[in-house]
Amino acid sequence: MTANLEAGAITDASAGKRARHLPGAEGVWVFVYADMAVFALMFGCFMWDRHQAPELFETSRLALSLNFGGINTLILLTSSMLVVLGVDALKFGRVHLAPGFFGSAAACGAAFIVSKILEYGHKFDAGIGLTTNAFFQYYFIMTGLHLGHVAVGTIIIAVLAAKSRAERPGCSVAVYEGGATYWHMVDLLWVAIFPLLYLVR
Repeated sequence: MTANLEAGAITDASAGKRARHLPGAEGVWVFVYADMAVFALMFGCFMWDRHQAPELFETSRLALSLNFGGINTLILLTSSMLVVLGVDALKFGRVHLAPGFFGSAAACGAAFIVSKILEYGHKFDAGIGLTTNAFFQYYFIMTGLHLGHVAVGTIIIAVLAAKSRAERPGCSVAVYEGGATYWHMVDLLWVAIFPLLYLVR
């Protein structure tokens, strides 16, 4: 009897291990890790240069708008939550809810893009550009690259919203998990960029 219970426990544990998997395709994760490594290198260079010229970086930081930064953070956090809800809706058979969740997430991405363009416009109107100083060079490069990622991610999520309209309960969610993984990476990058540029003294 004990042997049977132990065998059953081992079988259940093995089944649990087999059930675990990385969301989406493995190739997406390779891209995510490589992309985050590039940004991590930029973050390291930024912190080194800030250490070399703290007064310049602090004065420049104060020229950034916390309102824009905070709103953009809220937008991306909301969009990530909506993407999670969209994937869960497909997983648990509530497929009719998925297009709304994904569509709302894509709308958040579009709102972030508009907000960031407005923020750039305010900087240009104030005579601040890529060549103003070292801080703003980092600012425009890091936020510009991130904005490009947001644009790509918004298109991906919009495509998933359209695709999800034709899904039925029990459908495969691998493609949706891959898109969600990319979008969460975009969100995570901003969660690092926002305090680094706007908050840290």
